Amino acid sequence: MAWPLRRSLLIGSLALATGAFMLLRIDGMDGAFRGTFNWRWTPTAEERLLADLSRTAEKTSPSAGENVAGNVTERVAGNSADNIIDSADEPIELEPGDWPGFRGPNRDGRVCGVEIATDWNKTPPKKLWSRRIGPGWSSFAVVGKRLFTQEQRGEDELVVCYDADSGDERWQHAEKTRFTEVVAGPGPRGTPQFHAGKIYAQGANGALVCLAAATGKVIWTQDIVKDSAAKIPQWGFSGSPLVAHGLVTVFAGGPSGKSVLAYDAETGKLAWTAGEGAHSYASTQAATLGGVEQILMSTDAGLTSLDPESGQALWVHDWKTEGTPRIVQPAVFNETDILIGTGMGVGTRRIRVAHDGDAWPIDEVWTSKQFKPYYNDFVVHDDHLYGFDGPIFLCFDIQEGKARWRTRGYGNGEVLLLADQGLLLVLSETGEAVLLEAQPKKHVELSRIQAITGKTWNHPVIAHGRLYVRNGEEMACFELPMEAEAQTVE
Repeated sequence: MAWPLRRSLLIGSLALATGAFMLLRIDGMDGAFRGTFNWRWTPTAEERLLADLSRTAEKTSPSAGENVAGNVTERVAGNSADNIIDSADEPIELEPGDWPGFRGPNRDGRVCGVEIATDWNKTPPKKLWSRRIGPGWSSFAVVGKRLFTQEQRGEDELVVCYDADSGDERWQHAEKTRFTEVVAGPGPRGTPQFHAGKIYAQGANGALVCLAAATGKVIWTQDIVKDSAAKIPQWGFSGSPLVAHGLVTVFAGGPSGKSVLAYDAETGKLAWTAGEGAHSYASTQAATLGGVEQILMSTDAGLTSLDPESGQALWVHDWKTEGTPRIVQPAVFNETDILIGTGMGVGTRRIRVAHDGDAWPIDEVWTSKQFKPYYNDFVVHDDHLYGFDGPIFLCFDIQEGKARWRTRGYGNGEVLLLADQGLLLVLSETGEAVLLEAQPKKHVELSRIQAITGKTWNHPVIAHGRLYVRNGEEMACFELPMEAEAQTVE
């Protein structure tokens, strides 16, 4: 082509590319780092939610704010006096079947005491309600008839209590702060923890709050950035508080022995600081090894064990990573053995910890790159683990350190173990709830339903025979069919 024509085409191409960039908005990325693009003039899901909340008529009119179809109720979240359920200042206590915080009572994604029907074509889960919700990657704490979660609404980072039966809002607590980044978008990352009538929650910018579980009344607040001199991580503070021995522990990543902070659970007073790890998106983990209670913290430095009362380091397993964050929880599957998982090509390691007086000798049993969990926590059942190696879901033999089977189709999702039946409930990255057999011979899928829509990275919860799921736009509750009921139907 002649140069004038080439120049015109070049200028035109650059103008088109620039115009497209200016017209498009990226609304986060999926687990494969593929961007989601929308026109800049279209409102985000959060903006639509806020717009609905600002309309007084929709807050007060059941016909505008509520859409009933059969037995399923869809609602818009709100904070008006008309749709907040009044909560008396009664004490709330943990009951059997509750789910007090991140990944359950032991932070291992293990559900016990529940047996469900597995043929969802014959007896499908019954959707009780769904509602729109602000962005965030929190899961739920479930205590009796209350759900506790965290979300973002504009410039307010919220801890919200919802009614488990209806999805109606009971109370909310707001911190005037907002965190966002291009991959995961806005909102808090942690999950509230219930303990002794109180809710403990950590925000993405480092606000740590203690609230009365019945009313949301503030008991105390702290700023872990101020107390640790840590920098806010690239993807925000993502850990969930842990309450043990009267102390609340959180990861901060501060310098000079301020990796983990412990606060008095009643007063919020800083009790101790410990550890040297600077980067982590995991949470503190309670464990008993060699008959000794301890707190584990997985960071870029490796795995550290701390005395829960004093913060003194009991032992440290050095396994440093350069630029690769550790995100998933360490998995303790007996009195001596722990699995440490790391994504981005690093792999998983099994260590064995012994206890001999004041000494804690540690042996490396195996290290494998066949399983590299990134931000998707895994579960352990009968000497095998089940979890996500990127977009691949697999079964991995813990004794031999080898993968047994692999499959695709669930994106970068999350998984729960129904231990009594040897079942896996996978919540896919696109919001499908899928039942699998937890068996090492082959991949067996039993049932699936589309539970919610949109990018779903939040951990699912099963409590009191119900499945609770959410993402950054929507949450829903399903009544699971019980095995005894299914046999009666047959």
